[in-house]
Amino acid sequence: MLDKMQMKNILLVDDDKDLSQSLANLFDPEKFNFSFLDDGTEVCEFVDEHDDIDLVMLDVNLPSLSGLEVLKQIRQRKENLPIIVISGFVSTDDAMEAMREGAFEYLTKPFQIEKLIDTVNKACGYTTAYKSPLASTPVREEATQSGVDEIVGQSPEIVEIAKLIGQVAKSDAAVLIIGESGTGKELVARAIHRHSNRRANAFLSVNCAALPETLLESELFGHEKGAFTGAYFKRIGKFEQADSGTLFLDEIADMTMLTQSKLLRVLQDKSFQRVGGSDNLTVDVRIVAATNKSLVQCMKEGSFRVDLFYRLKVVSIYIPPLRERRVDVPQLVGYFCKRFATQLDQPVRRVSKKALQMLTGYQWPGNVRELENNIQNALVMSKSETLQPEDFPIFSEDTSRPQIDLSTLKDDYTETFTKIINPIMPKLIVNSPGQIFHFLESAFERAVISSCLKHFDGNQVKTSETLGISRNTLRDRISRYGIY
Repeated sequence: MLDKMQMKNILLVDDDKDLSQSLANLFDPEKFNFSFLDDGTEVCEFVDEHDDIDLVMLDVNLPSLSGLEVLKQIRQRKENLPIIVISGFVSTDDAMEAMREGAFEYLTKPFQIEKLIDTVNKACGYTTAYKSPLASTPVREEATQSGVDEIVGQSPEIVEIAKLIGQVAKSDAAVLIIGESGTGKELVARAIHRHSNRRANAFLSVNCAALPETLLESELFGHEKGAFTGAYFKRIGKFEQADSGTLFLDEIADMTMLTQSKLLRVLQDKSFQRVGGSDNLTVDVRIVAATNKSLVQCMKEGSFRVDLFYRLKVVSIYIPPLRERRVDVPQLVGYFCKRFATQLDQPVRRVSKKALQMLTGYQWPGNVRELENNIQNALVMSKSETLQPEDFPIFSEDTSRPQIDLSTLKDDYTETFTKIINPIMPKLIVNSPGQIFHFLESAFERAVISSCLKHFDGNQVKTSETLGISRNTLRDRISRYGIY
């Protein structure tokens, strides 16, 4: 028999008594002692009376008082007590708020048994984190009320991103967001700001790829009157405008080395000079940066500073492309249909089962942005109450040409690719741990586009048609990979 000091005392709060008992039965009764409550109003009194509680497991949907409200109340009493928030449905907003309020973990039903047991064991042994009290008046913004886009999805990847946002938002740590174009990097950056202690102050964004060096420097740091030809007035840059707030630097990999040096100084010293100025200006700005390129590769090529990379990558968030989380497509379709129905002053229209299947099965090279544009186009152009496959631009192309079933050649392709990859895999493991799949995917995409362009003597129209991508997507890839 174990010593009572080794017994872990867990309070499980859920109005589903059968589920609570089933969950408790997963654990050794000689090691874990469970207490049960089914109403949120009783939790704080129980916690106050029992100093030996090692862990609280708290359902979000409780009678009388929500689990998230109970979480805040417990945090005000016992800031070190681990709390696992559990929910019967996936909500990225709930996940972000739970983690922001200091939850140890956010889990959704039905549980993965091994993960649940592992999480409980870790939480019961947890004694050092969450020692500082958290903000007592967090702000939740509903997209339908504030006009702020939601992070939509129920895939494990999106839930993990939401939880990470909740964890990092309360700090001032720099965040690097990595993902393909159209995956929603700015959306994540805005969510970090919205859940941070800076949320009452400005959130500003700059696309580093959209401006030449001289204009980008002026955009970031401002300039004095007469600093260069055309500088007829003094300009206040984004760093000054975002003081006490958040500055989002998109496509950071396209910033020149000179501008990188000036950015590094701001991150190190929190001071800078306007272009053409001599006064040192001090600011307090949180930096969230984003890129669709591999900064590791950029550093190897000498186009990105190593010291800046580590300044920006205090915390990194990777957003997978939509094709790797297609389970999110139906929910995104529903979200965009409702949003655009409001904007276009139309009734919410349905999407046929066949169209939804085709939307879910599509590769989405332009990611969520491409899906959004197709939904909007379909709602504007279609007159029917239910959207059909032919209402979507991606499915309305000429189908008169003979189609080849590429799946019949899959085994041949796999064997060929394996022969190519096997010799270089040891080198990739050493030089690119954690980024191998992204590297291979980019390398394959570059090779296919290069080969197809060569086949058509550089004709972009024929290349885009053959590859099944838009001209804009093709131009983007040509620029990104330096294909000439």
